[in-house]
Amino acid sequence: MKVTFPHMGNIYIAAKAVFDTLGVEYVIPELNNRKALDVGVKHSPEEICLPFKIMIGNYIESIERGADTVIIVGSCGPCRFGEYGELQMNLIKRLGYDVDFVMLDAPKDVGVKEFLDRISKITSHSKKSKIEKMRAIKNGLTVINLCDGIDAKAHELVGYEINRGECKRLLKEYKDKALHSNGVDELISILREYKKKINNVKIDKNKEPIKVGIIGEIYTVIEPFSNLYIEDRLMDFGVCTKRALTPSWWVKDLLTKSFKLNSLDIRRASLKYLPYYIGGHARECIGETVLGQKSGLDGAIQLFPMGCMPEIVSKAILPTISKDKDFPILTLVIDEMTGEAGYITRIEAFLDMLERRKKADVLYGS
Repeated sequence: MKVTFPHMGNIYIAAKAVFDTLGVEYVIPELNNRKALDVGVKHSPEEICLPFKIMIGNYIESIERGADTVIIVGSCGPCRFGEYGELQMNLIKRLGYDVDFVMLDAPKDVGVKEFLDRISKITSHSKKSKIEKMRAIKNGLTVINLCDGIDAKAHELVGYEINRGECKRLLKEYKDKALHSNGVDELISILREYKKKINNVKIDKNKEPIKVGIIGEIYTVIEPFSNLYIEDRLMDFGVCTKRALTPSWWVKDLLTKSFKLNSLDIRRASLKYLPYYIGGHARECIGETVLGQKSGLDGAIQLFPMGCMPEIVSKAILPTISKDKDFPILTLVIDEMTGEAGYITRIEAFLDMLERRKKADVLYGS
């Protein structure tokens, strides 16, 4: 068995930790790029959403490098993501590739026994003991929590840093070193080292940077290539960003969903505007917006791929929140045809507006 998986943010680093501990062979696709997207666009249904197309590009690249098993998380909700598994399996087989798919649906959707059976399809190829297999899961969780923590801290501090570009440089360094680490112990050591480095970044607390929440569809929010590296661009502008949707959040939400204890703060915050789950992460988008305004953010940017039904519903609700809370929100809809120049221009105009509002608040105390 040689497994692969689609890219989504820092998941590839956690997957590396898991499979290194298990001793299972794996193929990490190249970091998402235009080539992967072009391959996905060529073979995918024209009107399917952007994440689907990028994932197909990931699979084909990895299969051509020897992968024979694709791991993907699943969903049973009304979002089109719930159909990804069947559609992608059929598409890959139609292209002539003979590979297995392991769909990791939430335990509450398929039952605990079925969920564990699917996990065992992967772990059964490991010669490690049961204790080591449990350790693999622990290592994966440790790594994803460290990665997401470092990222969050860097995006929180970037607007206050004294040495411009230091936070962004540290992010790039740790990811490069993590990808090329030799074994899980070295990987975790690297992450802990960079957690200390990011916490020790010299800052000027007297600065008053723009602070923006990143909300929307989970893949487009988490995977930098799909959102045209918006967080990196905002770092270049010295803008602090905050987002709740991360791989570590997703794991925690998945594990607590069966007990209805998932994302209680977000659910409470969304009650007035969207009290029901309608698929995808629409409710999280609404809840995060309300929480972001309460926490002192200056505005929010909603990101989602063209045709995403849950986020289209969110987009229709957000203007009401913006008016009620006097909270500016920019919506960016993305697909493979999105032009970079126009995309950046809209972001810059939004930031200019936030900066003028912030200066007015300082001058007039309003």
